[in-house]
Amino acid sequence: MAMNDSVNILNSAYLAVEYIDSFLPDNPLQQPFKNAWNYMLDNYTKFQIATWGSLIVHEVSYFLLCVPGFIFQFIPYMQKYKIQQDKPETWEKQWKCFKTLLFNHFFIQLPLICGTYYFTEYFNIPYGWEEMPRWYVLVAQCFGCAVIEDAWHYFLHRLLHHKRIYKYIHKVHHEFTSPFGMQAEYAHPLETLILGTGFFIGIVVFCNHVVLLWAWVICRLMETIDVHSGYDVPLNPLHLVPFYAGVRFHDFHHMNFIGNYASTFTWWDRLFGTDSQFIAYQEKEKKKQCITKK
Repeated sequence: MAMNDSVNILNSAYLAVEYIDSFLPDNPLQQPFKNAWNYMLDNYTKFQIATWGSLIVHEVSYFLLCVPGFIFQFIPYMQKYKIQQDKPETWEKQWKCFKTLLFNHFFIQLPLICGTYYFTEYFNIPYGWEEMPRWYVLVAQCFGCAVIEDAWHYFLHRLLHHKRIYKYIHKVHHEFTSPFGMQAEYAHPLETLILGTGFFIGIVVFCNHVVLLWAWVICRLMETIDVHSGYDVPLNPLHLVPFYAGVRFHDFHHMNFIGNYASTFTWWDRLFGTDSQFIAYQEKEKKKQCITKK
């Protein structure tokens, strides 16, 4: 009975969004996107689209999303938004990070990406324009993927902080106590595999079109680069996401090597009390601000 009620609620929500969408003006980018998508289907094989398309989406999205944070370090005005102002980025650290990223992307992640085609073939995932889900379905699916990945990340990330294994794997990611955007995927190869598994679980659950693979890649990179950016910029649109943890939440984790283990949301840390030190830190900072104003 409860299951039927849940299904009815979801169906009603879907119909409501569909009804609202019917009143929205046509997206001017839809036709160019459709033409580009059909051109891709006509000129490349499914293997090329799934493999090289996924690699290009990942690499272009990753480094483009890193650009704002990279530029911030050269703008004096933006320094007031930097959380750990006493630890500026250095060229040496950024170059070291970049070299490790290239290794992880092409020797760890690329072999995994090569399996994308076989995944889509095994589960009969469509590529066609007509089968592509509407934008609000993609948004809902990406949110579902984020919820699943966040749960996986919380428990496995917390496990990687166990004193018996921390120095062998996760310590690599914590070489930078003041993170910057490009450092989001700077990690030991084993960590890339362990925590990266959470990314694929949501795909297995929700994927009904190859476009979800790319949409979820972009959403996940947007989130992880944001929380590693080191800059708490006002009017960040990601703060509109319910229960979004944000940059201060994860920056505290890098600063103190403890607590705030979830990747995207706050509920797991709140449930298990692993955000208690962060909450105490926030209260202390608020008191300092009040004293300063007085």
